[in-house]
Amino acid sequence: MTFKNLLFAGLFMLAFTACKDDDDTQATEQLELNLSGLEDLGSDYTYEGWIIVDGSPVTTGTFDVDANGALSKTSFEVDAADLESATTFVLTIEPKPDSDPAPSDVHILAGDFAGTSANLTVGHGAALGSDFTAATGTYILATPTDGMGNNERSGLWFLDPMAGPGAGLDLPTLPAGWKYEGWAVINGMPISTGTFTDAAAADDAAPFSGAMPGPPFPGEDFLGNAPAGLDFPAELRGATAVISIEPSPDNSPAPFLLKPLVSPIDASAADHTPFQMGNNATATNPTGTVTK
Repeated sequence: MTFKNLLFAGLFMLAFTACKDDDDTQATEQLELNLSGLEDLGSDYTYEGWIIVDGSPVTTGTFDVDANGALSKTSFEVDAADLESATTFVLTIEPKPDSDPAPSDVHILAGDFAGTSANLTVGHGAALGSDFTAATGTYILATPTDGMGNNERSGLWFLDPMAGPGAGLDLPTLPAGWKYEGWAVINGMPISTGTFTDAAAADDAAPFSGAMPGPPFPGEDFLGNAPAGLDFPAELRGATAVISIEPSPDNSPAPFLLKPLVSPIDASAADHTPFQMGNNATATNPTGTVTK
């Protein structure tokens, strides 16, 4: 083979190798997460990040959170072109394992990129749409499901007797993937009063109430079927009233991390008397940043 032919063959092989590398190698960049306030989702659920590229979600990967709130992973390798074009980051809660490649309805944090970073909040329109700092609540102690004058400090109802009675909770409408849930924390044990999406309607459960109908508002009489470790009828003075925001489907029988309304019930609280709940949203809302 002549020198000319050898040179041509060498150039051909070099060009072929370069083309093969271009086809097989996809440029990537790192996406970095710095989040606080998230909780352990247990073994059946995980967190997943998404970037919005040309209006469509592209996964950035999944991670878990331990009992101390530490992320199992904070750096994610993402296609460079997608990352460059990304306008928004969204964090969702997903089942584990997950057979659906699309995001779930349970969006917990989101933020728009300004340059290379985004501040993530629950109030972003692609998350829950509110930071819940304007939420208010009123509750009474009463047991309407066993009649007047019986065990009146064993029931917790989120209603305002001065309004007709009327709804005791002023809460934003939740997006798909979320529900509100009421709780009475009795001797340190949270007991659900039921989940709901409408504060002016009954919640979805009454496992502890009596035989008479309850009012058309969220609440519960803690009269029977007590969980292990508690005695019913319950004494709710000294307990704590809580409204949480729960993922749907729910990851746990315990209250989720989002607890916008919390109120210790005074040890001398009178029944059928309205009490105001304190706003706790700032203390329980997760926050964070993402950098591309």
